[in-house]
Amino acid sequence: MLKGQKGITLVALVITIIVLLILAGITISMTIGQRGILNRAKEAGQNYQNAAKQEEKDLLDINDEMENIVNSLR
Repeated sequence: MLKGQKGITLVALVITIIVLLILAGITISMTIGQRGILNRAKEAGQNYQNAAKQEEKDLLDINDEMENIVNSLR
């Protein structure tokens, strides 16, 4: 390099690219991997739907019990 010129060296550029590739790999694996964010979001959605169905069933059961109690008091 000539004196007075400023810039990045090839080594610094290669190291920067390697670090960026490592970060990209980690990000991709955390996003779409087996236990990644997308799969965990799908699981959470399914768990929510299952819980909502169970809660609806429980509420219907309680309502039936209450109607039976009210009808038995008449």
